[in-house]
Order: sequence, then C-alpha cells, then structure tokens
Amino acid sequence: MTDTTPNSTGPADSDAAADGVRLQKVMASAGVASRRVSEEMIATGRVRVNGKVVTELGRRIHPETDLVAVDNVAVQLDTSRRYVMLNKPVGVVSSMQDESGRPDLRQFAGQFEERLFNVGRLDAMTSGLLILTNDGDLAHTLAHPSFGVLKTYIAKVEGRVSPQTIGRLQSGIELDDGFIAADKARILTGQSSDGFSLVEITLHSGRNRIVRRMLDAVDHPVVDLVRRQFGPLHLGTLKSGAVRDLTKVELGQLLTVSRAPTPK
Repeated sequence: MTDTTPNSTGPADSDAAADGVRLQKVMASAGVASRRVSEEMIATGRVRVNGKVVTELGRRIHPETDLVAVDNVAVQLDTSRRYVMLNKPVGVVSSMQDESGRPDLRQFAGQFEERLFNVGRLDAMTSGLLILTNDGDLAHTLAHPSFGVLKTYIAKVEGRVSPQTIGRLQSGIELDDGFIAADKARILTGQSSDGFSLVEITLHSGRNRIVRRMLDAVDHPVVDLVRRQFGPLHLGTLKSGAVRDLTKVELGQLLTVSRAPTPK
C-alpha cells in the first residue's frame, strides 16, 4: 500500500522532502538555467550557498532562508518579489500617499499587481532613479544610513565651478548637521553662456537634501538635480515618468550589494 502521508518521500514529492529542495531544482525555478545546466554549474564550483561553494548534486536547500549565488552574483529564489526602476519626475514626492495631496508614487506603483514601495527617497524637486519593490528586507538594507550605498547625481548649478571647489567637495565641508565629503566629484561642463555649470557628485550619505546643501555651502546653488545611479544601477535612457522591471543582471548586482557585510 502506498504511503500518502505528508511525510512521504516517494518519487512524486522527493524534491519537497522535509530536509529541503534540490539545489538544481530551485535554481531552475528561479530562472537561473535549466536543471541540467544548473547541475553543470554546481559540479564546476560556480554555485555558493550561504557563502560556501557547493559541488554535490544532491545538495538540498531551504529557499526561504538560504542564500544562493552563481559566479558570486546573488540569485533571488523568491519569484513573488518584484523590482522596478522609476525615473521619478520633478514635482513628485517620494511617498505612496502624500497627506498634502501632492503628486506621489501611487501613479507609478499602481501599474503593477504587487504592492510596491520605494527604496529611500528623492526630494520633490529632484528627479531620477528610484527603486520600487515589494522586497522589504532589501528596501530596509539599501535605505539604511549605515549601509551607505553609492549614489551619483548630475547637478546644474549657478556660476562657474572651479577645480578648487571640486577639491573642497571631495576633502569635505562642515554643514549644520555635521561634516560631509563627496566620494567623487567632477566638472562635466564649465560655465555656459546662460551662467550655469554641470557637476557630477557621487556620495554614500543618505542625509536629507545633502547634494543641494553641499553645493549651497560652496556658493553654487542647484538649479536642477538628477540622480543617475544608485549602487550598480544606471538610469540609462529611461524617460522621465517611465518604469521598467530590473533585468536579471541588474537584479543580481543589486542583491549582491545588499547582501554584502554592512560597513562598520
């Protein structure tokens, strides 16, 4: 008589046994590769589970808790998670419901079945790259001040920016809420005929309106500000107000960054 109890480990449910699911099946379900190709990846030492190389094809894992990486790039095993890039327009607040009735992110998140929320914030007058997701753990990690993900901005500022000013931004300046230094800064275009310059600034701080306040402090008020990069993600040619799902490569890069040890 066939055993049909939930603890049965017969052929029909051998991959869902109490001790986990076969690694190659999980990889295939996550869209990494077919089971056969996944087995080849495992056998050649390209797959890590919880940071350790796995080469045995019989390895079972728990997709809910174990972390898998292929070629040192993280894999999302939970296919219910969604990750969207938005080019936030000027005038939209980084909130899913603005109490003052201003345009908010609902008009973009509402295009998807999942309940999405934003990773971090951009002030209303700053446009550019914003991530929307239903992955709360990733959102918390990347938005937390101690994590310090790098962000790159292009600022149109008043006046002619000198190399000495770029040096000040990189060596650091004192603001009301403490010292701050850009990780990188450079002049993109010198002062134009209309009296403005373009500056690129990269920094890991998540302090409120930090780029605007830094440039105000060196006497170059911001006229227009765009975030072009967030960690490994680049805005590219995505138009203002447009959204798109992250590619598998982008998602892998983002997850890899989020799983790195938190800086001390």
